[in-house]
Amino acid sequence: MAAGQVQAAERGATRIADRVVAKIAAQSAREALGKVPEGGKAPHATVTVHHDKARVRVVLELGYPSDIGGQCGAVRREVAHGVSTLAGMEVSEVAVHVERLHSADALHAKRGRIR
Repeated sequence: MAAGQVQAAERGATRIADRVVAKIAAQSAREALGKVPEGGKAPHATVTVHHDKARVRVVLELGYPSDIGGQCGAVRREVAHGVSTLAGMEVSEVAVHVERLHSADALHAKRGRIR
């Protein structure tokens, strides 16, 4: 190293905004689910980052009937992997909140009604 140059580790730090990590988490949740139920909203996430550790809360809507526990587990795994890989952060917690279940039968019955 030449005289007067500062080592790379001492030059500064990279900080990734919480909203960016939240977008990564939401996209990872969408990928884990495959598709949004008809009439439903795409998953969204909120994130708290402290010392390169992320706590993630994902809110989603699922089709019914389905394996709710299995889908939530897949979302947890995919979100933890996505945030860890893309943001380089340890994920200490992924909380999944199922806001609504969408029944395909109920949706089709609604469409068939005539007033």
